[in-house]
Amino acid sequence: MRVYPDKLDEQLNKKLAAIYVVAGDEPLLHMEACDAIRARARERGIEEREILQVEPNFEWQRLAESANALSLFASTRLIELRLGDQSPGQEGGRALEAYAESAGDSDNLLLISAARFDRKTQQSRWFKALESRGVFVPVWPIDHQRLHFWVRDRARLHGLEMDQEAARLLAERTEGNLLAADQALIRLALVHNPGSRLNAERIAADTEQSARYDVFTLTDACLRGERERVVRIVAGLRGEGVEAPVILWALSRELRTLLSVRQHLDQGQSIEQACKAQRPMIPEKRRPFYQQSLNRLPLKRLHKLLLLSQRIDLAIKGSVRLPVWEALSDLAFTLAGARGPLAEMAESYRITAARA
Repeated sequence: MRVYPDKLDEQLNKKLAAIYVVAGDEPLLHMEACDAIRARARERGIEEREILQVEPNFEWQRLAESANALSLFASTRLIELRLGDQSPGQEGGRALEAYAESAGDSDNLLLISAARFDRKTQQSRWFKALESRGVFVPVWPIDHQRLHFWVRDRARLHGLEMDQEAARLLAERTEGNLLAADQALIRLALVHNPGSRLNAERIAADTEQSARYDVFTLTDACLRGERERVVRIVAGLRGEGVEAPVILWALSRELRTLLSVRQHLDQGQSIEQACKAQRPMIPEKRRPFYQQSLNRLPLKRLHKLLLLSQRIDLAIKGSVRLPVWEALSDLAFTLAGARGPLAEMAESYRITAARA
């Protein structure tokens, strides 16, 4: 049986299966699914736990030995088989299939935790045997189009309320890292009263304060035209050890978004239509910042900035000679609306690359 993480509690309340397989690469959801299974096992009186860590040359007969071992303290036990990213191989596959076939003869609970299983693995005999006699919990990253719903619901668990724009903003700043999103909500719950309703402005202020330097703060400052602050943030990110490719990715993404919005505007669409056409859609309260950026930055300058970002990428890879951090600062500073000799600067970088 297949049960997704948001329905796991419902399944656990109905019946505790003999086998649970939790697999995926989203750390927070993976950890919480395993914790929920452990907690329900304790409620059902299963107090003894044995952990089997699968590593190269793991002896698979240990699984059967653990299942058949008698205990002086408990009649049942929780056996945790931690696969990680290891493949069970032929020997492990046979051991898992044999365990699944005999699971009905034992009161033990087997919890298998693993990284994501690909399609080939899910077609294997041992996996099908486990799924047919137990519960498979696939843990996938939350799609970015649904992430703000997860953030809103998660905020309620921490005693907070969020409007849609606030949830979208926090989702944008933590996309791909639910642990970071949850940690941000925990910090917000510490500084706001239970039941507080947070808007996007509050999220922007509080998350910036708690994570003083991040690439999302940098791109927001660029869009707002806060030139001096942009330079300070780039220097701060460098001081905190943030890698140059991460900063370049964030700035390049905003550049491409601005160029896409400009293209839609040139086709006669309104700024609202152009922002809604982006993926992910630009939240309504952030649209004026894109409009302001496009008013500051002519199309020719945007293209030159994109050219500069490409040169920085080559410099990071060692293909051209270029002072990477100075160029990143120039890129962010000009994206924020600085009226410097960008054309000469970009051409200078291009000539330097050509001679390298």
